[in-house]
Amino acid sequence: MPSPKSSNAAKGAKVSRAGKAATEPVTPQQLDLLWPAASAGLLAGVDEAGRGPLAGPVVAAAVILDDQQPIAGLADSKKLTARTRERLFDEIRAKALCFCVAEASVEEIDELNILHATMLAMRRAVEGLRLKPAMVQVDGNRVPPLNVPAQAIVQGDAKVQAISAASILAKVHRDRLCEQLHEAYPQYGFDGHKGYPTADHVAALKLH
Repeated sequence: MPSPKSSNAAKGAKVSRAGKAATEPVTPQQLDLLWPAASAGLLAGVDEAGRGPLAGPVVAAAVILDDQQPIAGLADSKKLTARTRERLFDEIRAKALCFCVAEASVEEIDELNILHATMLAMRRAVEGLRLKPAMVQVDGNRVPPLNVPAQAIVQGDAKVQAISAASILAKVHRDRLCEQLHEAYPQYGFDGHKGYPTADHVAALKLH
């Protein structure tokens, strides 16, 4: 069940046409030039949940929002309360043009490592969309290999509404998986730490 932890740090946003990050950083002020609001085609936002935990799958979501049905209160899922995330989860699913939530399993994490498993989950989420986007914007500093243009945007979940929506779907979906794990293995306390390496989680691992 355990999976390794991986983290990446970078500044700025990067653009990719073939799934590989470009070398030149892009400032937040340039994002509108890269993808102006008037551009033809659909924009998909992508984010993940579960790169830091010691257990459970990594979950990714892709969302194409409907400009005709705005959703108030979208933000980085980590900055929202659980109740607000749950409310927005339902609203996003009801109002988005389309969305897809995908996973990479514990076995895939162990085989590929957490970074590549995350990219796999993100690719599955984008490819699972009912509509094909003209541009994909991904939270972070890397993009998965895709057959559509893609941008990596550091802190994109706080800057791009479609990414914020994706972060909420991924977070709520994974939290619900952890609630199920808690029912099966209550001694580990998954309902509280959601798999992250808190002091209580580490203590439970040592004890059990």
